[in-house]
Amino acid sequence: MSDPDANSGRKAVDRGTQGLRLAKVCVDYGAENILKQIDAIVPEGRLIALAGPNGSGKSTLLSAMARLLKPNSGQVCLDGKSIHRISSRELARNLGILPQNPLLPEAITALDLVSRGRFPHQGVLRQWTPGDDHAIEEAMRLTGTLEFADRQVDQLSGGQRQRCWIAMAIAQETRIMLLDEPTAFLDLRYQIEILDLLHDLSRNHGRTIVVVLHDLNCVMSYADTIFFLKNGALAADPVEPRNCTPELVSEIFDIDVLAAAHPQSDRPVFLPVSGRQAGGA
Repeated sequence: MSDPDANSGRKAVDRGTQGLRLAKVCVDYGAENILKQIDAIVPEGRLIALAGPNGSGKSTLLSAMARLLKPNSGQVCLDGKSIHRISSRELARNLGILPQNPLLPEAITALDLVSRGRFPHQGVLRQWTPGDDHAIEEAMRLTGTLEFADRQVDQLSGGQRQRCWIAMAIAQETRIMLLDEPTAFLDLRYQIEILDLLHDLSRNHGRTIVVVLHDLNCVMSYADTIFFLKNGALAADPVEPRNCTPELVSEIFDIDVLAAAHPQSDRPVFLPVSGRQAGGA
């Protein structure tokens, strides 16, 4: 895996109220408080990972950012305006969401699926144009899906299907993309392909990518910024991977870890300390 820091020269830019912001966001399920007073600014043009133990609120937070859930209190704002006061079409032109298990329409081809990303740009006064065709072709080129454009998606491998969904999100031409576990159920090769693609979209195409990931060392390898959650709250200030310590990781995941440096990137890699290994059994 290449080092995402190499030759980037980028810094997060805070331009007043622009971008995605969360202000004291709380989400309840019945009597249970799932998210607790989440205050955060999502850096623009970067890859942000939501990480933490199972049940820490990562997917719930992503759903709140995407307007799939309405906070019980607080608000999520896009460019200074509550996302719940933005029309669905306008929001879809700025913010795309890829849930963990998207529903696949029956007998749809890869090209047809990716084309659905252009729907937010259609309307009574705005019909299909060559610009839409170009956006679709570019999205499929970036994701390597042109070669099976005419094949039915349900006949593709897991990695190929996931790239089709991401191509649809790219064709939507939103500046912010939210993805919930895009590498779930994929083998190592396809995990790396997907993460390399997301990294490229952020680094070279200016997209803001917010992604839920369970694999901590994938987070360390690819994220620019990490939001750690625990028990529904931000467990620490947003942190860059290079600044993560074994003490921080141990506190969040309730397990002792050792840190090593990745031989290519020099970013930290965390290894759990198991009782079996410690006891030499």
